[in-house]
Parts: sequence; C-alpha cells; structure tokens
Amino acid sequence: MIALLLVTCTNNSFKTVAESNAVLKLKFQKLHTTVVRSLNAASIIDFLFQEGVVGEEDLHTLQTQGDARQQCRSLLSLLHLSDNPQAFVQLYWAIKEEPHLHWLVDSIDQLNDPLVDSQLQRTCMNKSTGNICALFCLLF
Repeated sequence: MIALLLVTCTNNSFKTVAESNAVLKLKFQKLHTTVVRSLNAASIIDFLFQEGVVGEEDLHTLQTQGDARQQCRSLLSLLHLSDNPQAFVQLYWAIKEEPHLHWLVDSIDQLNDPLVDSQLQRTCMNKSTGNICALFCLLF
C-alpha cells in the first residue's frame, strides 16, 4: 500500500502532516466530481467526527441532508474551509477503510497533474531561503 508523505526542511525542522494534507486537499479538489459521484458521505462522517475533523454541529447538519450527493458536496466544502491540519489526511484514511472504494484510493495515489504539481511547488517554495519540499512515497 502506498501513502504520500510530504516533508519539508526549514530551519532544521520537519513538517509532515500539514504538507501531506495540502497535497491531498489539492488531489481531492482535482477529483471533486468523481468523489461526489462515488462517495457515500454517510459512511465516513462518523469516522471524521470520531477523529475530531467534524464538529457536533456539522455532524448534525450533514446527517440531516437527504440527498447523498449534496451531503458529499457539503462535507467536501466543510473540509476545504476547515482549519484542521489533518482534514484531508483523515478523509483519505476514512475512504481507505471502505473496501469498495479501493479504486478511488488508487486514483488519488496515482494522480499526477501539472496543476497540482505547480501548486505544490508554489506552496512549498520558501522564497526567502529557497528551500524546496521533498515528496516521499512510503510503503506500508
């Protein structure tokens, strides 16, 4: 199994979660239509609540939406607006736990898009020092 871990070195400190979240956020944005059509948000909302990604009020709002696609759109919108540094990392793990969505995990893992790459490069480039992020794939 392959997972992405983005690591930066700035002033001898490493950052992993925020950068991994940024990568996954861009990937989920790029695959938004596919995710909305494929993901049953109801099956992962409880996991995201358990992990502290979704709060009580948001949990209630999401659970009361009747249309599955609208529920998924609302969840993705909530995550994109979230300040939680693990929002998309936790979403990725929640999807990974769904056996019927392994193909979606593969799509996320294999997404190589010039727009994502250029946005990552801009995000990771520290203009004052010229430090650049290094992207590693870890095998689990």
